[in-house]
Amino acid sequence: MDRPIIRLVHYRRTVFCFSVPDVCPCCGEALKGARLTDAPVSLPRPLSHAHKTSCSLVIAPAESNPEREFDGTADLHTGISNTRGVVYNYTEGGVVRDAAGWEESVVVPLVRPDMFHLIHRWDEYLERFSHGAQWDPLWTRFDPDDHNCFSFCLDFINVVLDVLGQTPQNRESFTQNYILPRMKRLWKYSAIYRRVEREGCYAVDPDLDQD
Repeated sequence: MDRPIIRLVHYRRTVFCFSVPDVCPCCGEALKGARLTDAPVSLPRPLSHAHKTSCSLVIAPAESNPEREFDGTADLHTGISNTRGVVYNYTEGGVVRDAAGWEESVVVPLVRPDMFHLIHRWDEYLERFSHGAQWDPLWTRFDPDDHNCFSFCLDFINVVLDVLGQTPQNRESFTQNYILPRMKRLWKYSAIYRRVEREGCYAVDPDLDQD
């Protein structure tokens, strides 16, 4: 998904393309100089360079997926970035600290920019948490269903919430409120991208074009 998707509206039809076409694919009218309901805009990519982010939950295809694509069926791997973009993630061998490899990820920011005290101590909290016995393979075995990379991330997030005096999240609520909205946006973006790549342009009725 290297090329940006451009969205424009012409005669109440939303058109997606990689570059503005000379004529509307729906009605055949020339678009150069035409009055568009919405001017062409470039849609923001749903994937980010996780090593250029901080204090975030990051999601990427698992290493078992050589294509490293988000297609709605691939196994996903999650981690937590520190203030320098190093991604801490839990594997069968314990906690890994990656300075590379998460360049195409879904990023869920966990800290507001004005939370200076938390940001200042984020790396300390993350490093101390990573040394817990529950993440040491000599003490606790990795389980793909019940004790995995997502368990590591959610447990750390709840440690932070406890420091802030806030209610902890369970797996279901955190997934529904924070992860699924971003994954659905990514899956929709990917579907449009593949359609435009295959057909050149893709047009839909406005009521079907929901962000």
